[in-house]
Amino acid sequence: MKFAVIVFPGSNCDRDMYHAVKEVLGEEAELVWYENSNLADYDGILLPGGFSYGDYLRSGAVAATSTVIQQVVEHAAKGKPVLGVCNGFQVLTEAGLLPGALMRNEKLSFMCHQEDIVVDNNQTMFTTNYLQGEVVRFPIAHGEGNYFCDEETLANLKTNNQIVFTYKDNPNGSVANIAGIINKEGNVLGMMPHPERAVESLLGSDDGVKLFQSIIQNWREAYDVASV
Repeated sequence: MKFAVIVFPGSNCDRDMYHAVKEVLGEEAELVWYENSNLADYDGILLPGGFSYGDYLRSGAVAATSTVIQQVVEHAAKGKPVLGVCNGFQVLTEAGLLPGALMRNEKLSFMCHQEDIVVDNNQTMFTTNYLQGEVVRFPIAHGEGNYFCDEETLANLKTNNQIVFTYKDNPNGSVANIAGIINKEGNVLGMMPHPERAVESLLGSDDGVKLFQSIIQNWREAYDVASV
């Protein structure tokens, strides 16, 4: 499986994402500069964390207008897996690929530490290697990770089982403890915690490996691609 790791001015987790996929999982991955408008040769798209365009206007707002995101929208509509982490999640909401918005943390401070995350839905292409209700350990690193949506949107998220990850102990004030959601079609996941920073036990957790393994295995099954 070949992944595109999109790099914007201000991205700072692109190498972590690349390392997780290329070095730990052994899959193909390329760092793709944001001015590249052709993602046709990639099987999956990864939007890393960071401070794209210095979080000017709003986190992810400027990046969401870029040509490469237009390509992401088109390929997402074709069913390609898209994962947005932290700033990548913010970009996905700004681009309209996921509902809701990410606001300033409730305590108005930047947070950077490990968190216990609950797998609320293990029936997605990103989470089939987890157990339902499994508690995993992922780091967070954000100042605007407070997920917000209106009551109607929240009801729809619950009805459609689109809430994939929740915080065990909500650190930022997110509505319904939401840490990650998926689109209705099931191929676009946005999450604030960093699974790519939890792929080696030396770093404190390797719980993120299962997320990337889930993507790869489900993609191979969908396209009948043999493992090599």
